[in-house]
Amino acid sequence: MTTATMSYIRYTPWNIGRVLVWSLFALLLVVSPLLFRGSLALTMLSQMGYIIIICLSYNILLGQGGMLSFGHAVYVGLGSFLAIHVMNMGGKGGLQIPLVAVPLVGGLAGMFFAILLGFVTTKKSGTTFSMITLGIGELVASMALMFPSFFGGEGGITTDRVYGPTFFGFNFGPQIQVYYLIAAYCFVCTALMYAFTGTPLGRILNAVRDNPERVEFIGYNTQRVRYFAFIIAGFFAGIGGGLAAINFEIVNAADSLSVIRSGGYLLFTFLGGAVLFFGPIIGAVLLVFASILLSELSKAWQLYFGLVFVFMVMFAPGGIASLIMMNLRVAKFGKLHRLWTLYIGLLITAVLAVTGAAFLIEMIYHIQLNAASGSSLRFFDVNFDTTSPANWLGAVALLAVGLGLLEVVRRRFVRAWGKAQEEIEAEIKQREAA
Repeated sequence: MTTATMSYIRYTPWNIGRVLVWSLFALLLVVSPLLFRGSLALTMLSQMGYIIIICLSYNILLGQGGMLSFGHAVYVGLGSFLAIHVMNMGGKGGLQIPLVAVPLVGGLAGMFFAILLGFVTTKKSGTTFSMITLGIGELVASMALMFPSFFGGEGGITTDRVYGPTFFGFNFGPQIQVYYLIAAYCFVCTALMYAFTGTPLGRILNAVRDNPERVEFIGYNTQRVRYFAFIIAGFFAGIGGGLAAINFEIVNAADSLSVIRSGGYLLFTFLGGAVLFFGPIIGAVLLVFASILLSELSKAWQLYFGLVFVFMVMFAPGGIASLIMMNLRVAKFGKLHRLWTLYIGLLITAVLAVTGAAFLIEMIYHIQLNAASGSSLRFFDVNFDTTSPANWLGAVALLAVGLGLLEVVRRRFVRAWGKAQEEIEAEIKQREAA
């Protein structure tokens, strides 16, 4: 090798932090069912795995491309239906596709329908795009009742995931085996979608989101960029749908294709934080907790999450992920210790206000929906009478005191936070000047 040749060789050091994060993510997927052994925990972990894929695929549209879609469930649901039909064919001795490859069938189905419907959908952007996705979502959901042989009518389609030869001794009958299949797909799909953010298409998609006019000026077709991103999002959404079909062994059009399901993906992707890659992962975890745990605790769980969504839009539009990153920035510059007492104060006062509001909401719900069961209400292991004025006054007083104290602490926190940000900006300017 000549000296001239050696001069062009470049050695790029490993990004140790990135390797560590991905290793911890893989380790977490592996050990989670060993730490949480209950059947409910295993069910929740399995759902988190494929919902992470779905929310990340939705974030390709929303977070990276600025495309607000109300019809993402179409590609998830159609991927589920194609996957479950393939499983049924395999169970009847027909097309023998191994179960480990069935999610890819769902992905190809999602990609096919994204190719078919996405060209029209991505012709427009902004509000028009959102309305088109809403119309297509309603169209596909209504068509499900017109083709009962494919969609199974109101009862849906069932299957048995145990068919054909085993895969290295796994028949995927036990839930733990299904979980590790979902975990493997979750890790690979997450890595691929993260890699997509660094590709030329991923970067130009960010540019289309931020300034489409300038992108067109430098020679790119913005509609084509949105279309390709739409296809990729449909592929990963279909994979998530295929994993859901394997997990539940049933697919129902009313649940899988509905606009309500699309709205759920939008809501929790936004709550987690669409501006950062790991935000939808947080949103997927919240979605599972809300649909399984909170729905069992209260019939008003959707109202609570609606209120949370409103407050997040008003005060933290970047989602939970942005809050985490802002606090990490403050900690990096050594300013976080000033805010600990204020954070504790915000937590305590918020708990008081939320508790008072929750008691009021639960009593109203009980009177409206469960009046026939009597006036006694049990909430958080506390029994109280909804007909007692003292309980109503106590809840109102708790809400009022909590809100009042919360406002006092919030104002102090805003002043301390603003001062810390000013000092950080001044320190950054000093470093740049040096």
